[in-house]
Amino acid sequence: MNEATENGTREGLELVYPAVYADVGEAVRVRLRATRWWPALRWAARGAGALALCAAAVALFLPREPEPGTAVKMVLLGLVAVGAAELVPWGTARSVFVMARSQGEVRAVVDEDGGRWITRDTDVRVRWAMLPRYVETPRLFVLLTARRSGTGFAYLPKSGLADPADADRLRAVLDRNIRRA
Repeated sequence: MNEATENGTREGLELVYPAVYADVGEAVRVRLRATRWWPALRWAARGAGALALCAAAVALFLPREPEPGTAVKMVLLGLVAVGAAELVPWGTARSVFVMARSQGEVRAVVDEDGGRWITRDTDVRVRWAMLPRYVETPRLFVLLTARRSGTGFAYLPKSGLADPADADRLRAVLDRNIRRA
């Protein structure tokens, strides 16, 4: 927890965990919900889907000669719009997970200065100024960049803590250094 010890060194709270798709997927969904553009994109896609269904209804029921071909095209267009938007979280999580899984087990150390993530091929240190917000879920602590238009995030799964009581210690470190989103 970044306190001075008897020998004068500083300690951090350590988490050790493998990349798990459920954790990555949840972190991506938290990140997307924290942006400005994601809710707007989802509603725009749903609106486009509704308009396409309305156009299909018009093509079938208003003209003297129904146009089933146009109606089918409109329904398909609406499904593509909604489906594409709804697949963004899955596609993003999948690509992040594949990259993370290839790195093997993650060792993260969180202290008063920030976090350090160490994998087979990486050793990344991030100061709190880079990730000044966080969201806690039942499974994770998701650290977020300051800009709501940004895409940066890191996650710390509670399953990676050595002791369940360490979640309170980690929450205290986060609360002292960054704010809840």
